[in-house]
Amino acid sequence: MSFPDPIAVFRTEAAELLEQIEAGLLDLNVNLGDKDQVDAVFRGLHTLKGSGAMFGFDALAAFTHHCETAFDRVRKGEVPATQELVTAVLEAKDHMRALVDTPNGNHEATGEALLTSLRAAVDGAKNPGAASPAKAAPGQNHFKIRFSLPQSAMANGTNPLPLLDELRELGECTIVADRSAIPALDLLAPTDLYISWEVELLTTQPRSAIDDVFIFVMDEMQLEVITVEAPAAAAKTPTKTETLVAEARPGAAAPFAAPQAAAPAPIAPAPIDAKQKKASENVRVPAEKLDELMDRVGELVIAQSRLSQLAGGSGDLQLRAVSEDVERLSGELRDTMMVLRMVPVTQLFGRFRRLVHDLAHETGKTIELVTEGESTEVDKSVIERLADPLVHLVRNSCDHGLETPEERLAAGKSAAGHILLSARQQAGEVIITIKDDGRGINKERVRAKAESSGLIAPNANLTDQELYQLIFQPGFSTAQAVTNLSGRGVGMDVVKRTIDALRGTINVASHPGKGSEISLAIPLTLAIIDGLLVRVGDGRYVIPLSAVEECLELSIEEDMRSRGRSFISLRDSLVPFLRLRDLFRTGTKPDPFQKVVVISTGSERVGLVVDQIIGDHQTVIKGMSKLHHDVATFSGATILGDGDVALILDVGHLVAEGQQQEAHLRAAG
Repeated sequence: MSFPDPIAVFRTEAAELLEQIEAGLLDLNVNLGDKDQVDAVFRGLHTLKGSGAMFGFDALAAFTHHCETAFDRVRKGEVPATQELVTAVLEAKDHMRALVDTPNGNHEATGEALLTSLRAAVDGAKNPGAASPAKAAPGQNHFKIRFSLPQSAMANGTNPLPLLDELRELGECTIVADRSAIPALDLLAPTDLYISWEVELLTTQPRSAIDDVFIFVMDEMQLEVITVEAPAAAAKTPTKTETLVAEARPGAAAPFAAPQAAAPAPIAPAPIDAKQKKASENVRVPAEKLDELMDRVGELVIAQSRLSQLAGGSGDLQLRAVSEDVERLSGELRDTMMVLRMVPVTQLFGRFRRLVHDLAHETGKTIELVTEGESTEVDKSVIERLADPLVHLVRNSCDHGLETPEERLAAGKSAAGHILLSARQQAGEVIITIKDDGRGINKERVRAKAESSGLIAPNANLTDQELYQLIFQPGFSTAQAVTNLSGRGVGMDVVKRTIDALRGTINVASHPGKGSEISLAIPLTLAIIDGLLVRVGDGRYVIPLSAVEECLELSIEEDMRSRGRSFISLRDSLVPFLRLRDLFRTGTKPDPFQKVVVISTGSERVGLVVDQIIGDHQTVIKGMSKLHHDVATFSGATILGDGDVALILDVGHLVAEGQQQEAHLRAAG
């Protein structure tokens, strides 16, 4: 039995903590007075520091401690939260991620620069009346601290030295080690801890700051804190002593005795809230194991298809009954597996809040990001591959689309530009839309650039959609100057290639002075789909069932009448159709009664003429080889029950080809 690598587990949990910290910082940036977000960020930093120290990421723990201290001061009201502080900690968060990913890298220079920025942000945010560690003694608290850790602390990974360093950072500190418990050399165990410490601390921090130092070891240690009152008050008020004695190991001697006091009432265990209980019921599973399980489910679906075919040609009723049971169970297993792979797009949308925040600072624009449909679920592999295209589209909207505040006010708009990221499901696809209220796409500039680049002939007759699609050509850019964000024309072609690889489509709409809207239609999953199996000539093909609207019969007479125009009348509307026999060059004669399968993407429809509709088919998608990567008509292949291979038709490409054919015929007519 293999056990997960603890360092890998820590890195996964650290990544989640960093995402939570970033989300809290971005929420705090919107409302700097939100105490709940301040506490949430502080807790995230504190947990990250403690976990990092536990797993040996000492550089991470030391660096995170400074950010935690800054937010602790905000939490206690010593300094206010400012946008400068939020920006400094956001940049520090990126450095923390680097310390997690490459703990042995050379990060010292970057870390020092970030800490300098952090100190400047904190110093600039100080309240006029806030106490400073450099102030005179009357503003300080005087504590005497005695503590010891269990003998097994070092063997369990707890290093006492960082605890002493944290106490030193609280103020003027005198530390004395008590070595009286160290045994003779022949009795000494190298992994045991025998030293306790006595500390005298002058600090402006309250008593709770000392508890924060020991928060991760509090349950297993002995801690005594004495508050020493000022001389004038000492004559009237006795010294205040607070002692925390944790459960000791059997047989272990206490390094110092606790003062006599009444036995405290037993503390009842804290009730487990619903959120904690629900979290304990979850199991973290590596993504590669889900992929492997999905492959096995795909093989099972193929085997089940072959079993169904054998049972259908057999007169054995028991074999048919078993086949039906296996088909039912494999279908349920497939549906369960698909649900396991589905993740909400909020995981994708969440990362763009930081991107827009940074772009607003870089461009000097005021940008507000709005998200909708975050609960829409998509296959995890689709989510992973959509990240880069959306980054390019959002950056393009911020740089090209949105105007500066001065330009927007002059145009009668609000000073802040708005970007909408939305997602919704539609007919087996997820539609992701990026919409802005900026200046829109300049069609004349796009046409001029395309003509000068030789992409289109001068004065070519193009629809708006065909013209907008030119922005996805490699090297195409209408920017008048190259900036850090855009101008080189290497972003939008990446979007096009990725969406094509996902068997998706891109639709662009723009209104001058009002903004642009780019919609990406992506399949919900890239693994198993329901398909419609058809025959064209001697070959069999699969059409994704989610794109099928209806099926019609096309007789020979109707086929002959439509020669030259390739239209069918469907409820008072003309729908163009493609003869797949001609497209695939089968060289066979058509069946007497051909069928037309009407498919659609969004509002666009086209008919596909086939010889026979065989029926529905659970399709396990297999990728095309590198030799066929440029064959746009097919998006993949699948294995049928009899072992033959059937190609999966690319619906988006066929619909676009049908619409293009319709446009040419209308222009010729």
